[in-house]
Amino acid sequence: MKLRQILERVKYKLVQGDVDAEISGVAYDSRVTAKGNLFVCIPGTVTDGHDYIPMAMSHGAAAFIVTREVSVPEGICVVCVEDAREALALCSAAWFDYPAEKLTTIGITGTKGKTTTAYMVYQMLNSAGIRTGLIGTVETVIGEEHLPASHSTPESYMVQKYFAQMVEAGCKAVVMEVSSQGLKMKRVAGIVYDIGLFTNLEPDHIGPREHESFEEYLQCKSLLFQQCKLGLLNADDAHTEEILQGHTCQVQTYGTKQGCDYRAEQINLHNSLGQMGVRYCLSGKQSFPVVVNIPGAFSVYNSLAAISIACELGISQQCMLNCLRTIRVRGRVEMVPVSDQFTVMVDYAHNGMALRSLLTTLREYAPNRLVCVFGCGGNRSRERRFEMGEISSRLSDLTIATSDNPRFENPQDILDDIITGIQKASGQYVAIIDRREAIRYALANAQPGDCIVVAGKGHEDYQEIKGVKYPMDDRDMIQSVAKELSL
Repeated sequence: MKLRQILERVKYKLVQGDVDAEISGVAYDSRVTAKGNLFVCIPGTVTDGHDYIPMAMSHGAAAFIVTREVSVPEGICVVCVEDAREALALCSAAWFDYPAEKLTTIGITGTKGKTTTAYMVYQMLNSAGIRTGLIGTVETVIGEEHLPASHSTPESYMVQKYFAQMVEAGCKAVVMEVSSQGLKMKRVAGIVYDIGLFTNLEPDHIGPREHESFEEYLQCKSLLFQQCKLGLLNADDAHTEEILQGHTCQVQTYGTKQGCDYRAEQINLHNSLGQMGVRYCLSGKQSFPVVVNIPGAFSVYNSLAAISIACELGISQQCMLNCLRTIRVRGRVEMVPVSDQFTVMVDYAHNGMALRSLLTTLREYAPNRLVCVFGCGGNRSRERRFEMGEISSRLSDLTIATSDNPRFENPQDILDDIITGIQKASGQYVAIIDRREAIRYALANAQPGDCIVVAGKGHEDYQEIKGVKYPMDDRDMIQSVAKELSL
């Protein structure tokens, strides 16, 4: 493909060379740059792509996109742009022949609920016969292929590559999580989503290498509604009006307030035989009773969000209801069948905000005891350990403090910090540093009506110790221990 074609939607200034040069691919990592590639120099917070021009040249790069003056031999094409990240996104889309325009695209943003909502929509569409791909925090799904994820929203080149692979696999739609970082870093630049959805907003991802302030975090989230055709937003969230500032899309709402296009009424919790969930009646643009076998008020909002998308895409009522009754989202309030005498679940809650929300939700089901098994990651803020320990002590009947991903820290030091937090409240606790043994203690001492939640790792299937990831999956350990205990 000629460089001119790759640059057709990019605003650029030709510094030297010929834009009719033939290009063999688009690259942004000098280590994998190949002969004839266009190399995009992305200025980063840690490294600057401009510093890797010599390496890219040694690999045969034929052209460069830069944001500042550089020195390269005369035979190599150089174009200058204002925003290299945006240019990478637009060039990647052109290289893969604009695959997003061949799909029904659904983007989901918000602090919480993105993953669960995305899986609900993914399952609904596929069940309705609309072959759909998925890009999210847990994995990317292309046809029958499941690829582990490293970011909620991958780099723009990978987004476009995945879209192209989905088109090739016969997909007609894609649902993806669109993170604030993904929007800030222009990873979805140039995509006009058919539907953009907002779940909720709470202070999170604020700090070094993330967002400078809550205001910036909110502003980044709002960008989705300047690049979608239809915006579906949670009317109950306090920040929805701010999210809509500068929007260019049509707007519809979901929630519990009067006037919502999709409204939940008569909400009830259900709890029986080791299962927890919610029931409600949908009103507004459509009306029917809904049952979701995932606990908590957030399941009302997540399912409402999924229903609103599915309704707008013409999915049948029966298909939606069947999916919501059977949906399981890996590591998100995921029930692990062990016994009909007590409930066991796995959840990704790995900070204070998420753990408080989870335990508060489960407390509403009035379990005999609420038991929380969790640890904290190493080489992360110590304040998180104190906070999570205190929250669990206040909201759980029994806390079982254990290890998570110690990384390069001493697991006992992390555990001692958690215990310091636990002792700020009056909850009972035990400390068992081996995670499998902690789970064994919880199951061996379970009482009828208990709710046991193993928190922190969620979908992760490893434990990271001194830079090495060892296989470890909470679900597998729970089922293995249950078998050993003959539960």
